[in-house]
Amino acid sequence: MGFSDLFKPKAPPVVGLDISSTAVKLLELGRSGDKIRVESYAVEPLPANSVIEKNISDVEAVGEAIKRALKRSGSRCKHAAAAVAGSAVITKTISMPSNLSDDEMEQEIQNEADQYIPYPLEEVNLDFEVLGQSENDPDRVEVLLAASRSENVDIRVAAIEEAGLKARIMDVEAYAMENVFQMLAPTMPDQGIDQTIAIIDVGATMTTLNVLHDLKTIYTREQVFGGKQLTEEIQRRYGLSYEEAGMAKRQGGLPDNYVPEVLEPFKEAMTQQVSRSLQFFFSSSQYSSVDHIILAGGSAMLPGIDEMIANKLGVHTSVANPFTNMTLASKVKAQSLSNDASSLVIACGLAMRTFD
Repeated sequence: MGFSDLFKPKAPPVVGLDISSTAVKLLELGRSGDKIRVESYAVEPLPANSVIEKNISDVEAVGEAIKRALKRSGSRCKHAAAAVAGSAVITKTISMPSNLSDDEMEQEIQNEADQYIPYPLEEVNLDFEVLGQSENDPDRVEVLLAASRSENVDIRVAAIEEAGLKARIMDVEAYAMENVFQMLAPTMPDQGIDQTIAIIDVGATMTTLNVLHDLKTIYTREQVFGGKQLTEEIQRRYGLSYEEAGMAKRQGGLPDNYVPEVLEPFKEAMTQQVSRSLQFFFSSSQYSSVDHIILAGGSAMLPGIDEMIANKLGVHTSVANPFTNMTLASKVKAQSLSNDASSLVIACGLAMRTFD
């Protein structure tokens, strides 16, 4: 280690902030010896319609919810890492000469970006990552270009600042998912190496499929389907408010006919959705199978859903828990973290940016 590193200020820690359509999920990670430690976390419900299918429509309401989540978590972090959804991002892999410096590459990409991006460049936030040497030409490198319309980024930044935080990192959900995968991989056959793994994140209104091959994202797709349908069915059938229905879904206490007449049909619909998502992937790629399915999102916690999907699709299925090998700070309750684990996957991938 050179002297210059000694005096380089350590980047301040960030809280991972996942703004979904029904809740703000906040998570802070730190290190304890050679283990990662969950320092604090909170899940704070959002007022109805303040986020619609991952687009923020009420900045103040979201900012207030982030503020409440921060307070409830007890985190002292001042910086946040958040993400834009896949549908808001265009990615392209392009090839560039390998002898360019980062600055030259950035200049070159700015010059050529209008070929790849269907929006005026002044309305776009651009980022790029060098993936490695080009297979066909040793003098060129493959570069992953990601672009999102600035409004998608700006409105998230505005909500975060409304809560008194600084937005230090703006990521893409699929990459946050890829980032957290290193926490899920140890539980996979062969640690995920050379495996094709489907991560299916069933949120309240959107279901996202990310397929990783050899630990890298190769496919991502969003569909409108989510746990809100189950909540609304409970609400309708048992005459409850939306909030009461959501609580009952998580905590139980519904009449005996709930499981056979409401829950089972929803689980079957979710299984069909997973099957359909995978069919889309197979039809648009050279793959015809996946080795493993990981379920994330609130609906992954429904009892027996992993078994139902495994049986119907004949693919080994597990529920995501990125915290299995982490330690917990004393204020973090193990039971509630484990109940929320599958909902915190993206927040966890973002919080891991603290260690970059």
